[in-house]
Amino acid sequence: MRDPFLRVGGVLVGGLAGYQAVILAYAWVPAALSLGFLDEAAGVVLGGLIGFLLGPRVARVFVSSMEWVLGGLSHLSLHDLLLAALGLTSGLVLALFVGYLLEGLPLIGPYIRLVAGIVFGYLGLHVALRRRDEIAGALLPQGHQPTRLHPASAVTPKLLDTSVIIDGRIAEICMSGFLEGPIVVPRSVLTELQRIADSPDALRRNRGRRGLDILNRLRRDLATVQILDDDAPMGQDVDARLVALARLHSAAIVTTDFNLGKVAELEGVPVLNVNQMAQALRPPVLPGEELSVHVVRDGKEAGQGVAYMEDGTMVVVEGGRRYIGETSGVIVTSVLQTSAGRMIFARPKLNEAAGRSDPERG
Repeated sequence: MRDPFLRVGGVLVGGLAGYQAVILAYAWVPAALSLGFLDEAAGVVLGGLIGFLLGPRVARVFVSSMEWVLGGLSHLSLHDLLLAALGLTSGLVLALFVGYLLEGLPLIGPYIRLVAGIVFGYLGLHVALRRRDEIAGALLPQGHQPTRLHPASAVTPKLLDTSVIIDGRIAEICMSGFLEGPIVVPRSVLTELQRIADSPDALRRNRGRRGLDILNRLRRDLATVQILDDDAPMGQDVDARLVALARLHSAAIVTTDFNLGKVAELEGVPVLNVNQMAQALRPPVLPGEELSVHVVRDGKEAGQGVAYMEDGTMVVVEGGRRYIGETSGVIVTSVLQTSAGRMIFARPKLNEAAGRSDPERG
């Protein structure tokens, strides 16, 4: 939609640049070879054609560069930005004096101001940021210096992927205040949610609508939730785009997708997996503790029964087959932690006394 405007702008800028190039070329080309108006017209046409072809690409590179710059500046406070501007200005003023003194040098004299401006401006900016506390102490009176935590910590933006929005638990996590910082939903994720909500499959359609409801709730109840226009090309993988956005904006990805988390970690992007957090928050269970569980089905081994705790943890009850459909007290014998989650092994509490005389227990 924006390409026509970008191409028109590219034609105007390219045509002007082509005209200026011809004017400058007159100083290097003998007058006998100059064709006057035809040269200028050719320069305008050629520059406009180049601008027409390269305008959208140059604009995209410019926008990406500005996003990268703004992403870096977003972690700086207003106090730090003012100090950075002061350091940059001081470096440029120093570069002006150095360029004035050295502009008479042969060959490099005309370019010394540009080089000095880049070097001293960069040094002034970084010195001001690295010595921000000392500069603030010298400029501000005692008692008016800003309070700073050491080391300074910036809040990392959080990018939500499709799976964590559909999952639904992210709403309670955000509302409880455990997830701080800007909560960002890329436009490509919103588009994927809408596509799932429009699916002819009833299950996928319900999942997509649930995700949209969760997102509307977050936008309504939290002021920190924002939609990011990422302009993902058609057909590009949403997960790959999400990882690229997280790297660009120095953000973390919030997901329930195990594979996406592994890919993001390989790319050096922080990942917050809701499933891992849920496992970490499960209350610890130690051997010898008593539990009350509802046995629901047979186990894999003969005589075993399987129950589930409220958080979904599987409890394998030895000799619990006869208690299927009943709520029974059990005693934990061991706990097994696997990559898929936690499993608890137990035996019925009613058999504790009788179990000592069982032949199988020796």
